[in-house]
Amino acid sequence: MEENIVLSHLEDGRDPHRQASAMSDIILGGQDGLVNVLGVVLGVAAATQDPRIVLVAGLAATFAESVSMGAVAYTSTMADADFYESEREREYRHIRDMPHLEREEVRGIYAGRGFKDGLLERIVDTITANQDIWVAVMMAEEHRLTPTDRTHASRSALVVGVSAIVGSLIPLVPFIILPVSMSILVSILVTAVVLFGVGAYKARITVGRPWKSGLEMAVIGTISALVGYAVGALLKIPAVP
Repeated sequence: MEENIVLSHLEDGRDPHRQASAMSDIILGGQDGLVNVLGVVLGVAAATQDPRIVLVAGLAATFAESVSMGAVAYTSTMADADFYESEREREYRHIRDMPHLEREEVRGIYAGRGFKDGLLERIVDTITANQDIWVAVMMAEEHRLTPTDRTHASRSALVVGVSAIVGSLIPLVPFIILPVSMSILVSILVTAVVLFGVGAYKARITVGRPWKSGLEMAVIGTISALVGYAVGALLKIPAVP
């Protein structure tokens, strides 16, 4: 009974980090889409001053970015799952072929945490009595790896992709309703405000100072996007008479 409880605790797919992972996907997709598309539209706007070209370029970048980010999220999740499974199988082989060495590794882990004498031996005996628990402990304590559920790969891809679309559309809105020259400034300001809010919220639900995290994200994201503007201004297309 105790072994089942321990194993369930070590490999429970409903751990509290799931929510943090989903939030990370939203921030990743939204921030990446926001900054990258802002850089594209600023560059095109600086080069052409044509709102139609700006919108076409921005929309093309929006959907290309969302598909790309979603694909990256899917493949990276699957790669993490593959890596975990390969390491897990390797641990099973080590326990089967070199049980004494693996037992010493368990002893070393918990001795390093201050356990000793009879209590240490009871911990080692309890863990090594069940092969599944033994492997789970080695994966968590030695390799610092947690299981990745393959069924979450599609969800992660969808969340990242949709977030990238939403984030990408934000810097495009001003170019729909305002002149290009004014849209450039408004788009930069709106993006900076959104990035500040995202950074502050991330710090609030994790660790750190909201204002500092928000300011860092706003500054880094805005500077990154302004690189696109600089390239567009440098390669500006002369007006046709």
